[in-house]
Order: sequence, then C-alpha cells, then structure tokens
Amino acid sequence: MTGTTLDRYVARQIYFSVGFVLFGFLALFAFFDLVGELNELGRGNYQLRQVLGYVLLSLPTHAYELLPIAVLIGALYALSQLAANSEFTVMRASGMSRAQASRMLLKVGLVVAVVTLAIGEWVAPAGEAAAEKLRMRAMSALIAQGLGSGLWLKDENAFINVRVARHANELHNVLIYQFDNDFRLDTVSSIREARYAGDGRWALRDVARTRFTPQGPRLERLATDEWRTAVRPELLDLLIVRPERMSAWRLYRYIEHLEENRQKTERYAIAMWKKLLYPVAVLVMLALALPFAYMHSRAGMVGLKVFLGIMLGVFFHMLNNVFAHIGLLQNWPPLAAAAAPGIVFFGAAIAMMWWVERR
Repeated sequence: MTGTTLDRYVARQIYFSVGFVLFGFLALFAFFDLVGELNELGRGNYQLRQVLGYVLLSLPTHAYELLPIAVLIGALYALSQLAANSEFTVMRASGMSRAQASRMLLKVGLVVAVVTLAIGEWVAPAGEAAAEKLRMRAMSALIAQGLGSGLWLKDENAFINVRVARHANELHNVLIYQFDNDFRLDTVSSIREARYAGDGRWALRDVARTRFTPQGPRLERLATDEWRTAVRPELLDLLIVRPERMSAWRLYRYIEHLEENRQKTERYAIAMWKKLLYPVAVLVMLALALPFAYMHSRAGMVGLKVFLGIMLGVFFHMLNNVFAHIGLLQNWPPLAAAAAPGIVFFGAAIAMMWWVERR
C-alpha cells in the first residue's frame, strides 16, 4: 500500500468504529432520556409527540459530549484489531515509523475535531434550546423551573424577577426592583405583561409602581408603559440552556453582560474555555489510543482494550467536570481549569508511548 492508500484504509477503519460506538451511545442515552421524560407525560400538553421531539432534539448535545469518548473507544478497537490481525505489524515492517503513525492519526483527528467544533458551536446549542422551549411550552412551565420564585436578572441598578415566561419575548408577572446610586430602594414595579417591542424596549401592560420618597411610598397605576433595558429576548434564550451547553460565542456575549453589571463570570468563563478546548480532546484521545497499537496481543485481548477505553473515557468525562468545579471553588484561572484534564491525559499518552518504546 502507498502512504495515501494506507492513510485512507486506517482512517476508514477508525471512522467506522467511531461511528458505530457513537451510534450505540446515542441509542442508549436516547432510551434513558425517553424513560426519564415519561415521568412527565401528561403534564400540561406534554404528550408522547412532544416527548419524542424533546429526545430527538437532545441527541446533538449527547453526540457532542460523547464524541471524545467514542473516538477513544473506536480508535482503540480499530487499532487493536489491526494489531491482532498483524496488519499493524506489516505496516511497521514496511517502514511506517511512529511519527508517520502519529501523523496518520492526526489527520483523522483533525476531521473529527472540526466536526466536534461544528456540533458544539451550532448544532447542539440550537437543539438544546429548541428542546427546552418545546418542553416548557408544552408544560406551561417557568423559563427557570429550578427556582420557586422564578427567574432573577440584574440590569445596572435594577433587579428583575420574572415569574412566567413561556416565550423569550413575552413575560408575565414581572417585578422590577430599582435602586438609586446609593443602593437605596427607589421603586418597585409590578407588571402583569411585558412584550418586546425591539431596540431594547418592552411594552408594558397593567403596571403598578410604588415610589419610595422622603414623604413615604406613593403608588401609581398605569394601563401601559415602556421599559428600556439591556435585557433582551436573546439573553433570556441563553438562560434556558445550561452554561455547559451554550455555544462559545453566546457564552462570550453573556460574560460581557455579566461584567457590565459587575457580576461573577467564572462559571461561564470556564464553560467557554471548555467549549473552545473540547475539540482538542479528540486529538488527545487518539494520542492515548496510539500506544495500544504497539502492544502485541491476541484477538481475545481486543475486548479488554475496549473495556479499558470505556473506563478511560468515563474517567476523562468525570475529570472534565471535577476540574471545572475545583477551578470554580479555588478561583483558578478559567483557562487552567478547562485545560487541566486534557493536559493530564496528554501526559498519560506520552508516558504510555515512552513505556511502549522501552519494552
């Protein structure tokens, strides 16, 4: 085989194995999601059609999260099969060096990394937002289900509480607590309905506003009013999705909003760097799989290597989450917290390759 033919042959074996592993994982996670959502079946208009829609729209997010693990397991299986069938031995005997094998896997990894980046930046966030909107609209639920008091936002000197928001451009039962420059409560506005009118303006209906003056509180009622704020529908759309499942660009925009309002940004900064570095994890997983190709083994050992790949993949996923939480608690630089798992696994890949060479 020529170099190009060999590259295509190995790449085809890895792509097929990765695709098969990813399909199996997605089927498993879709089943788990379906079982979990069946507990909510019948709540509001949340019927089987909506449940299936939610599960399908969640699949791109699962694919993005599982791709590095699928790459590790798929590459381990493909390379172990080549080694077990002595094909990899023939390649080495034909003059393929470790540097050439690394370059071969790098080409495969770059393609998968680009796919991972595309899914994580565009497909998965759009699917996740659509899934959450479908679920909440069907259930007639709050935009922030986890808080019994609704959704809380800060905009300059105002704190905003949204109790009901089935659409990002239509809010109901809104409370706005406005403070003066000395952080004294100035006004409290109770709004029955707010609709976005564009250009940072919200059209308000049924407004009850209490002003706190030196002479005492004064209540005024307005049938309609206008509210100018930096809170826009796209910002509310961001808050539907967990930070870890936003795109890097939207995380960056939201971090800017938080910084303008002097709020903490560490969690979102870590999530942004994890997004940017996650495609690199694909290359790290392939580097980790390469030493296994140099371990001579019988065909029966392939299953053991795949099992080891599953354990390593689960450990990487766990480490990725653990370092994010540790970085948040210990005030690590966001880049360091996001890059640490990849550095640990890349170091492990180098150590394994060194050990294989010493044998």
